[in-house]
Amino acid sequence: MKHPNQPLEKDSEGIQRFKQNKIVRYLLDAGPFDMNDLALMPFDDEDRQQFAQLIGYSVCGYSDLDYVSDERFESISETVG
Repeated sequence: MKHPNQPLEKDSEGIQRFKQNKIVRYLLDAGPFDMNDLALMPFDDEDRQQFAQLIGYSVCGYSDLDYVSDERFESISETVG
């Protein structure tokens, strides 16, 4: 894997999430692109996996993303326990 996994934290509702990067989250929320735009762009799966972590995606939702490899999710599952 070329990108490290983000640390995990629980949100106010007790959902396990990746710790978001506030700058990346701001760029997504304020920028001209949304998740649908980004889905159409030619990024590789590793970059998409890291992006999902940086925006604070939930761990359970992360496992459902088609670009998240079994290897990557297993590395997260070991952290969650």
